[in-house]
Amino acid sequence: MADQSSPLTFDNRDDFQRRPIAEKVIRLLTSEADVSPLVIDGGWGTGKSEFCQKLIHLANETEASFRAVYVDAFRADHADQPLMTLFAAILSLMPEADRPSLIQKALPVVRFGIKTALKAGVSWVLKQDAADIADDFDKDLKAAGDEAINQSVQALLADHVKAEESLRTLKSALEELASEKPIVLFVDELDRCRPDFAVSMLENIKHVFDVRGVQFVLVTNTAQLKASINHCYGGAVDAQRYLEKFLRFTFKLSPDSNRSDRRISLASQHHFDDLLDKSKLPKEVPRSSWRDGLAAKLISSNDLSLRDVESLVRHLNIYQSLTEGRGFPDDLIIGYRYLRFLGVFLFCFRPDLAYSVTQGRITGSEITKVIGSPMFYQNIKSPSASDLLAAMIGFNSSELFFDFNENDKKEWDERIESIFNIVTYWDRHKPTDVVADVIRALMLVDVRS
Repeated sequence: MADQSSPLTFDNRDDFQRRPIAEKVIRLLTSEADVSPLVIDGGWGTGKSEFCQKLIHLANETEASFRAVYVDAFRADHADQPLMTLFAAILSLMPEADRPSLIQKALPVVRFGIKTALKAGVSWVLKQDAADIADDFDKDLKAAGDEAINQSVQALLADHVKAEESLRTLKSALEELASEKPIVLFVDELDRCRPDFAVSMLENIKHVFDVRGVQFVLVTNTAQLKASINHCYGGAVDAQRYLEKFLRFTFKLSPDSNRSDRRISLASQHHFDDLLDKSKLPKEVPRSSWRDGLAAKLISSNDLSLRDVESLVRHLNIYQSLTEGRGFPDDLIIGYRYLRFLGVFLFCFRPDLAYSVTQGRITGSEITKVIGSPMFYQNIKSPSASDLLAAMIGFNSSELFFDFNENDKKEWDERIESIFNIVTYWDRHKPTDVVADVIRALMLVDVRS
């Protein structure tokens, strides 16, 4: 693994060949195109955060014509003040001696945002006319019994009246600051925040930071962001249309990467192999680069993300530790490699099926789908590794989900026996027993003798 103290860069690791994507993002941010807020969309575990860090480093390294600052929205979630979080990020770009001036201009807006959060949130107030705010607020005060609001009447009323003026002053100050060199704030992990915090962050970006020279890149899972919007405003709200009010340009970080031989293969497969190479797991653990294609098939058929394959490698290490290195020994017969790998895979990603296997209930139709070969029985003449593994499960299933005759069964037996190098393997163990033993080991219970 890379040294955690060293910065993440495309130079020291670019397994998925994403540097060209980062270069295009930088080009967009330095162009005249209206792209802010720009969204880097991707599912959980697709490497969004790492890509963001590398993109920022590349921008700094190539002396891009903007100042980049990273904001971890999830870490700031507990503070419950997105407005202050964004101000703090901008202040970090300024020399310490220059900060007091901007702080003084920001204070009325920040204080105003904190106090109005007791009532209806900063976005509700900023969209009002100052005179209307004062009038509405006066009416609401008479009906409100909130002691916290009553105690701050004078200060809050003054802030309401001055809100628009303070906001204009702050925007002018930010624009002046950005005129020296534009600012780009990279807001990461927005999809992991509480729904109200995530939505408030979006609204503050739109209403407070809509300033020439200040741009935003949001690194998030937009599907989760839509769920946050519906959580805050109800399912009747069209979350996509709501987002379109705030966002200018969105692109999805692809899980694919280009590598040798001009072929496109899943980035997760490359990541899996790289993790295995850096681990202490033996070479007997199936790799996605193996010609048999079993690991690659399992990863692609189940759409494993980068985070998913990290979990898979972690569970392989745990299994190897629990078996004191006997899970994948150096002399392990290839058929057992397949079965044990499947056992770890099911425990990691399909605990429902894993438990059924330990109880002797083998749902072959489901497990062969996980393997990626639900129609294995059609490939008897030239079966792949995944077909052979599916056949081992299928012929020991608790359900009959495909038609076969005795000749088919005999031919499959011969092909399966060839990967076990023993004629009597059916008599020694059922293949499903081997899978069950792996799952039991990971459940920390005794395996059969």
